[in-house]
Amino acid sequence: MNFTRWSARLPGTQRRAAARTDHTITPDRLPDRPGEGTVSGSGSGSGPGSVPAARAEQLAGGAPCLPAVDDLPTRQVLDRIPALVAIVHGPDHRIAYTNDAYTAAFGVRAEGVPARDVAPELDELGVLPLLDQVRRSSKSRTLKSRKAHSGRSYTITCTPVEATATPEGSGGVLIFAADVTDHAEAAERLRASERSQRETAVTLQRSLLPQELEEPDDLRVAATYHPGGTEAAVGGDWYDVITLGGGRTALVIGDVMGRGVRAAAVMGQLRTAVRAYARLDLPPHEVLQLLDGLAMEIDANQIATCVYAVHDPNEGKLVYASAGHLPILVRDESGVVQRADEPTGPPLGTGGWMHASGSIPLTPGSTAVLYTDGLVERRNEDLDEGIAALERALSGATGSPQVVCDRLVRSAGVTADHDDDVAVLVLQHPARTGPDSDLFRNAALELLGGIEAAPRARAFASGVLTSWRFPTELHDVGVLAASELVANSLQHGTPPMRLRLRRTDRRLIVEVTDGDDHLPLRRTAEPGDESGRGIAIVATIATSWGSRRTPGGGKAVWCEFVLPNSARTT
Repeated sequence: MNFTRWSARLPGTQRRAAARTDHTITPDRLPDRPGEGTVSGSGSGSGPGSVPAARAEQLAGGAPCLPAVDDLPTRQVLDRIPALVAIVHGPDHRIAYTNDAYTAAFGVRAEGVPARDVAPELDELGVLPLLDQVRRSSKSRTLKSRKAHSGRSYTITCTPVEATATPEGSGGVLIFAADVTDHAEAAERLRASERSQRETAVTLQRSLLPQELEEPDDLRVAATYHPGGTEAAVGGDWYDVITLGGGRTALVIGDVMGRGVRAAAVMGQLRTAVRAYARLDLPPHEVLQLLDGLAMEIDANQIATCVYAVHDPNEGKLVYASAGHLPILVRDESGVVQRADEPTGPPLGTGGWMHASGSIPLTPGSTAVLYTDGLVERRNEDLDEGIAALERALSGATGSPQVVCDRLVRSAGVTADHDDDVAVLVLQHPARTGPDSDLFRNAALELLGGIEAAPRARAFASGVLTSWRFPTELHDVGVLAASELVANSLQHGTPPMRLRLRRTDRRLIVEVTDGDDHLPLRRTAEPGDESGRGIAIVATIATSWGSRRTPGGGKAVWCEFVLPNSARTT
């Protein structure tokens, strides 16, 4: 084939070639050099077109002119290019030329034969469809980092070229393939490293989250966690459910700012601390104060948002404190959604701020949702719009907590490639009716003080436990525990005093409240002491016991007994 009739015509090539042709250096077109001895291109001593004498003598001696690019031997240039070059022409892309590098990579390709028949590598690399696009649009197209069967990777550019001395419409396409194997392998190693780091962070994150949620007697709970997509590093979202005793339950959700293993590690430390502080049975705002100081000690540059809430079935509400976190949403039995907006304090780790507790009703039949910003925050939307959309989704979401959880995640459009972590915690306070309601009962007695309060409390406890048809052994230890707690309150507490008995489907709870905020301690009484054995007796006979300060002042002392199987269905 006579290759001289092929010429690449890229945008601007004609203008640049003309400019280079006009400026080809010849003896009669040399620039002036002011200030030097010159001779004219025609032999005169000065004037336009004059050059230094020494240079003029050299050129006059027969030095060759610099050639223009158009005068270079095109085929020899293409043959020596280390990149792979091929040229095809016509609508069926017949092979017109392949350079030495192309032949070394894929073998000899017969000229004049359609590329589809003799160049399977072009089909493998996805170049054949690109050739049609280039012919139709007369514009260059590029495929980046395509791997061939040999394992080498190429970035391929297809550029339209004009053919002379050929029928109209049979123009060609120049295929230029640069070997980018080293770059592709380096990029793949980087991606593999990032995937490994992400997998490590996700594994750490999931291992630090509760593997199984605790199951409170009065609540039904479910939670879900979705890490960000493969291109997003895992964050520090977490949640937890903590049974506090006395029928009360703590619920927490938080989000450590930042991503990666560091955020997950900080999250794990905060979650562990929350569980420890929760056992102190402190008000929510005091728990957040302790967490704030701990967050500063862990990492002064790391902050986290958090909501800590406590549910008491006797009060029918959630008492909560928020450290810069999104508001809790509560849907009542009729489907109306309420947002717990205030109070909200600064995030954990900022230091020097005081948090405050608030409350929101959680009556039987209600559903509450705690969540992180990945569920409602979108790049092109206001955050309030995302929360409002979640409210609408919650108002129509019915079913079990897990069903509600899944529906909220779907309604928010969370998919496998979501760009942020998502944690959701759903809790329901069931409205129990029929036989189920007989397994959840309350009874309370106001203690007016005086020596008659203790026998009245024993008689009240005995009557209630008998009406609940508890077995004799459980009846007796329940009456004994009530008597000891009341006696302790009468001796060390102040009015008002109250004895409360509560049963669930799993346990019996005995609780006494009074107006003194001094918490009792278990101690060992000396043989001659007439008092000091009440709490020790309660701790011995009960499954668990504890005490806490009440929000309005005073304290509550409680103990629990796990029901035998026979008492759980009576």
